Amino acid sequence: MKKGCKKFVASLLAAAMAACMAACGNGSGAASDKLVLGTSADYPPFEFIVLDDNGNQQYAGIDVSVAKKLAEDMGKELEVVNMSFDNLMLSLQKGEIDMVIAAVEVSEERAKVADFSDPYYTDYPPMVLVKADKQGEYTSFEALAGKTVGAQTGTTKADIVTNDMSGSTLLALSSVMDLVNNLEYDKCDAIVLDGAVAMQYADTNDNLVIADISLGDPAPYVVSVQKGDPKGLLGSFNKTIAAALADGSVDKWIEEADALSDEAVEAE
Repeated sequence: MKKGCKKFVASLLAAAMAACMAACGNGSGAASDKLVLGTSADYPPFEFIVLDDNGNQQYAGIDVSVAKKLAEDMGKELEVVNMSFDNLMLSLQKGEIDMVIAAVEVSEERAKVADFSDPYYTDYPPMVLVKADKQGEYTSFEALAGKTVGAQTGTTKADIVTNDMSGSTLLALSSVMDLVNNLEYDKCDAIVLDGAVAMQYADTNDNLVIADISLGDPAPYVVSVQKGDPKGLLGSFNKTIAAALADGSVDKWIEEADALSDEAVEAE
């Protein structure tokens, strides 16, 4: 092969490799036809799994409805990746997912590795869930001293137990359903959950009630993206969130999720 021809072929190969690398780098990002959601689908009414008429598992919940609308408004197909809550931010950092929607609040620690949308939902304050026959025993943080209190790993609820409930022992588990089972079978004395989630479990289980313990202010939930928003998602997200709040879509999604929460099943 002539020298000039070799240079021409090499240039073509370099251009092809650059195009391939750019495509691989985009992954599931803004240039893709998919918007990839990372969530932890064991948290009704926000994200959970139900069975359709054919017995197939489907994702449902307030956060899933938000994600569907975000994808729709960007002209993309939504892909849902279900994982334990404490892996979500790491997966986001690695670029394996485009966004996290999982009843996530802004915290100082999360702000180091992620950026956030405007709030799409403001929950009730966190609540303490206890056995119904023990409700009268637990009316203050002090009453939980020496007790085992559960919370989901990697959440601000686990921080509450560690930082505010002096003398309590934290039982940190990745699955909320496992936490509830531990409470029911007396493996722990109480669990701390987001308000709407605690109320959902109390409403559907006569053995569980909300303890009369105040845990602070309501929590606004946000969509998390990679730090610096390298895929340029937040502008579109905030526009969709503002419209959904204004036209009542979020209220409709809340009603739909509440109606379906009783049908939640564990992931296979």
